[in-house]
Amino acid sequence: MPWIVLLASAVLEAVWATALGASNGFTAPAPTIVFAVALIASMLGLGYAATHIPISTAYAIWTGTGAALTVAWGMLTGAEEVTVLRVLFLAGIVGCVVGLKLLKQGVPVDAPRS
Repeated sequence: MPWIVLLASAVLEAVWATALGASNGFTAPAPTIVFAVALIASMLGLGYAATHIPISTAYAIWTGTGAALTVAWGMLTGAEEVTVLRVLFLAGIVGCVVGLKLLKQGVPVDAPRS
C-alpha cells in the first residue's frame, strides 16, 4: 500500500506542478485551487509513504516520477517539444525509478559486517 500511495502522490506532484504553471502567478483562481489541493494531498501521501519506505528512496521516486510525468504531459499537450533526447532522458528517469523500487534493501555500506 505505501508504494501505491507514493505513486499516487507523485502523480499529484505532476498535477500541482502543471497547475502552478497555469496559475499565472496565483492570479487564476481555478489552477491556484488545483495547485493547493494537489500540493497538500501530494505532501500527505509522501509523508505517509516515508513512514514505510526509506525517505531517500521515497523522495527520489516521488520527484523522479513527478518530474517525468510533468514533462510527459507537457509534450503530450504541445507545451514542450518532443525530441529523441528528451524521450531518452525521460526513459532514463523512469528506469532509475523502477530500479530503486526493485532494489533489495540490504546492509548499509558503512554498517559493520559479521
